[in-house]
Amino acid sequence: MPHDHDHPHTLLPSDPALRVKALETLLIEKGLIDPDTLNEIINTYENKIGPKNGAAVVAKAWSDPDFHTALMADATSAVSALGYYGRQGEHMTVVENTPETHNMVVCTLCSCYPWPLLGIPPAWYKCDAYRARAVREPRKVLADFGVVLPESQAVKVWDSTAEMRYLVLPMRPVDTDGMSESELAKLVSRDSMIGTGLVIAP
Repeated sequence: MPHDHDHPHTLLPSDPALRVKALETLLIEKGLIDPDTLNEIINTYENKIGPKNGAAVVAKAWSDPDFHTALMADATSAVSALGYYGRQGEHMTVVENTPETHNMVVCTLCSCYPWPLLGIPPAWYKCDAYRARAVREPRKVLADFGVVLPESQAVKVWDSTAEMRYLVLPMRPVDTDGMSESELAKLVSRDSMIGTGLVIAP
């Protein structure tokens, strides 16, 4: 796609990580943010929250039929009742994978993402290539992630917005009867809750 290099934003590096670092440096130099506070926020979302919350939600949905019903009916309320709520997670919808349909999430406009459940979005989720290709050629994007689905399984792409964020409920793996919720949660990868990956086989 042609790109107009006269735009002011091209003064920043093209690589997203470098752009973030450049903006962070400017904000710290101008005294607009405190580096210690920023580091604590990043640490909280990367390590204390991360995708662990989302995995706990998935495991509970697999194990508890009543919770599953509540989650599919009103995900925002269901996850809030577990204590998973806050900024970037105010409006949630859960979409469930089935043998007939595989769901995949993208934000075509920016990088809307359910932080309280999945933590900080991965770099690839924010990159232009993923945001553009996920809608046009989802099967090829999934193949890039190592996910090859049968032709009989449709792929449905959900576009996150500031008004609605999505969590994919992956299919429960076979041979997991009798496993506890904590054991099941360990099988749930971050990518499986975005739809670009599958759960881990037990």
